[in-house]
Amino acid sequence: MSADATLTGVGVGPGDPELLTVKAVRILREADVVFVPVMADRGEPTATAGATPPGAEAGRAEATVREYVPADRLRRLPFALDDRGGVTARRAAAWDDAARTVVDAIDAGARSLAFATIGDPNVYSTFGYLAQSVRALRPAVRVATVPGVTAMQELAARSGTPLCEGREPLTLLPATAGLALFADALAGPGTVVAYKGWRRHPELLAELRRQGRLADAVLGRSLGLPGERIGPVDDTDHDLPYLSTLLVPARREHRGGKL
Repeated sequence: MSADATLTGVGVGPGDPELLTVKAVRILREADVVFVPVMADRGEPTATAGATPPGAEAGRAEATVREYVPADRLRRLPFALDDRGGVTARRAAAWDDAARTVVDAIDAGARSLAFATIGDPNVYSTFGYLAQSVRALRPAVRVATVPGVTAMQELAARSGTPLCEGREPLTLLPATAGLALFADALAGPGTVVAYKGWRRHPELLAELRRQGRLADAVLGRSLGLPGERIGPVDDTDHDLPYLSTLLVPARREHRGGKL
C-alpha cells in the first residue's frame, strides 16, 4: 500500500550545509530514507537501492546533507544530468529506474521519503520529473516540497548585489535555452540570472560585452564548496563547473530610481 506514503522534495541550498532551513533539516532527519541525485555513468543509468558505497565520491546534494543524515539512510539515484537535447532515451530511462527504486522502498515499508535537491525543488530541479514518474507507478503517493535557498540568492548575498529593486523585473533562465533569450533579457530593464552556462560561457560573455553589461556581471562557481570562486566575469577562464551562476544586475543610476 502507498496511500500513506509521502515523497518530499527538500531544497538543500547551493552547497553550504548551514543554508538548510530548520524545516528541511527536520524532514531529512525524520525520513525513513533520503534519496540523493548523482550523475549516471554513461553506460549504466540504473538506479541503485543500496546504501551509498563507502569512499565513493558524493554529489553536491549528498555532501550537503551528510551533516544531518546518517549514511545508512542515504540512497543514490543516478540521473543523466549531463545529457543534451531534451528528453533523451537515457534520461527517460534514468527517471524510470529512479522511480522504481523509490516505489521499491515504499513497498518495503518506508512511509516518509525525502529527495534532497540542490537549490529549490521547484526551480530547475530533477525532483519534478522524479515525482511525476513515481505518481505514474503509485498514484496514491503524496508529494510535497520544502523550499530551499537558490544559487542566485546565495550569489547575490555573497557578492553584495541586490537581485531586484522597486519595479525592476528579475529574469532567471538556463543558458541551455539559447542565446536569443539571454540577449532579450539583457536588453530589458531588470536583473538577469543565467544558470547552466558552462558550455556556452564564451557566447554569454560576448553578448555581455556587446550590450555593455560585462563590467557589472558577477560569476559564481562551486558556491558553498571548497574551491568556490565569486567575482567578475573572467575573459580568459572558460573551464567552468556545470553548476555555475551568472548574475547581471539591473542598470541603476541612483538610489530609488525605479521606485
